[in-house]
Amino acid sequence: MKKLVSVALMLSCGLAFASEADADASKWYAMAAAISIAIAAFGGALGQGRAVTAALEGIARNPGASDKIFMPMIIGLALIESLVIYALVISFILSGKF
Repeated sequence: MKKLVSVALMLSCGLAFASEADADASKWYAMAAAISIAIAAFGGALGQGRAVTAALEGIARNPGASDKIFMPMIIGLALIESLVIYALVISFILSGKF
């Protein structure tokens, strides 16, 4: 995971040094938008998978606690998904640059 983040940072470093007169800047904005949404979707899917796995294991061990486990799991899934939605908004902002 650390390697993936470092590769994404290296690929998006050119955006910091791009001038407005640069004709190739639009493709870098598009690439940054694509990479950001891909990483966010991948991370969100991993987080949601682990959260649901842990919740289902807890319910399987103690079926009587399913009511106490279900609601915090739904809240956690909503918070994880909100981070993916923030990345989607940022990619829309970046796509407006080109």
